[in-house]
Amino acid sequence: MKIAVASADGVSISQHFGRSQCFIVFEVTDGKVAAGEVRDNTYTAHAKGECKEGEHHHDQPHSHADIIAALHDCQVVLCGGMGWRAAEDLQANSIRPVMVDASLSPNQAAQGFLDGKLKPGSGFCRCHE
Repeated sequence: MKIAVASADGVSISQHFGRSQCFIVFEVTDGKVAAGEVRDNTYTAHAKGECKEGEHHHDQPHSHADIIAALHDCQVVLCGGMGWRAAEDLQANSIRPVMVDASLSPNQAAQGFLDGKLKPGSGFCRCHE
């Protein structure tokens, strides 16, 4: 199993899936989180600079195919928040999106998810309505 954690800086959990700078992908071995591999986010519209801060792009459909392809080997994505379209697209591709408390470290969140002790966050953002 692999768990991806959206990160703002490679150290903390990103508040927004699409605006994350990278994804820390943890391999799970014997029920424990192993060392993570960092994958730069060059896939989402936000990361590519196609969305300006404060602008809404809900009227401009965009594809999540690139980010889904980049995370195809992950079963779960943890992040502080995400738009409902991204969540639906991940789910349609057998990747479970889970909103978490972004004050946790990526490692704590991944291990907490595995242990069933993670308190889900309320992070569906309203930026894509």
